[in-house]
Amino acid sequence: MDAASPAGENDVHSERLLEHFRNPRNVGQLPPPAISVDVTNPACGDLLRLSALFQDGKVVEARFQVRGCTASIAAGSALSEWMIGKTRAELLALKAETIDEALGELEPASKHAAALCVDGAKAIARSAVS
Repeated sequence: MDAASPAGENDVHSERLLEHFRNPRNVGQLPPPAISVDVTNPACGDLLRLSALFQDGKVVEARFQVRGCTASIAAGSALSEWMIGKTRAELLALKAETIDEALGELEPASKHAAALCVDGAKAIARSAVS
């Protein structure tokens, strides 16, 4: 991935978002016994593949892959960091504002990225064996 920003991107996105976009954390997919889910935003077409490995009821490792915009890539990175150490209940309770704050406040046109992360976290939690 090219770390260069499209023209004008710095005018739209926060430095924290750009840092996650340029240097995404936890990119990839985990093999079984990790759980993997795919969620999509039908409005924009962004796709998030999220993988999580649970041990003793908590996420010990998380990975993500995104096909989508700058904000969705950054949000997937932030989500994968946030998930470590979380329980199923905490994943189910995730609010879009948590991802929004982790990225330094998303622009209104990019709020869908945080919503996609919430959908992914909830899908992983529902798929996890208690």
